[in-house]
Amino acid sequence: MKSLPLLFLLILVLAFVAQLLLPWWVITPLCFGLAAALGSTGGKAFWAGFLGVGLGWLLLAGWLNIQNDGLLAHRVAQLLPLGGQAWLLVLVTAVVGGLVGGLAALAGAWARQAVAPVQLIQS
Repeated sequence: MKSLPLLFLLILVLAFVAQLLLPWWVITPLCFGLAAALGSTGGKAFWAGFLGVGLGWLLLAGWLNIQNDGLLAHRVAQLLPLGGQAWLLVLVTAVVGGLVGGLAALAGAWARQAVAPVQLIQS
């Protein structure tokens, strides 16, 4: 049970720092590698990746939205079917980032399970 908070915090911090220097898609190999290394189950890995990346993107997008009084997000939200709601665009951004991180972490956990030796239950 301790692997979920540890994986979540590692993904949150490392993804945030990595995206300051590298492109946004660096979260994919990062979540994949962390989930594979820590060996958590698929569900725990997905939620750790989803929440770690999603929360990071939510905080950053929200902060940037506040810094420019929502002007850019409002204009982009007008182009999408969001009714011009800037905060709705921030939430959509967090969900998209969370899905990328969650699916990458899920793939990492499944990859670890695929190469792990099969343990037979002896009765």
